[in-house]
Amino acid sequence: MLNKDYIIGLVDGEGSFYARLNKDKRRRVKVELKFSLKLRQQDKEILEQLKSFFGCGNIYIQRDKRKNHETCYRFEVNHRKDIFSKIIPFFETNPPLIESRKRDFEIFKQIADSLQQETVDLEKIQTLKDKMHWARSIRENRTLSGEPVTN
Repeated sequence: MLNKDYIIGLVDGEGSFYARLNKDKRRRVKVELKFSLKLRQQDKEILEQLKSFFGCGNIYIQRDKRKNHETCYRFEVNHRKDIFSKIIPFFETNPPLIESRKRDFEIFKQIADSLQQETVDLEKIQTLKDKMHWARSIRENRTLSGEPVTN
């Protein structure tokens, strides 16, 4: 069975905290939260143990037809109830060690907290989301180097 230190290491290396603003058919904006971790197919058992540890989530196959890439599996938690009751409390108590992952979790948590407010500020959520992941560093590096920012 996995322990918390092993899980923190997995998340530091292969995990992701993600937020998405998605318009539905009625043009209403829905904010989706997702915690995921992807591993090669031979490590699928680890994802099954992770699912058991958290008591939630699903495992999906992720095929990649690019040269030198293998079939992978992804553990994913995207139900808000599970995010609020299991994922966030675990990582509040056991934060990621890598600074970029820790920062993404903190922003993820801020977005989640915003969703629990009486009035949801979508502009604030979008601004927070834009600070997550590698996209932020690419934009900053392009800005610093004088390259045009296209994303």
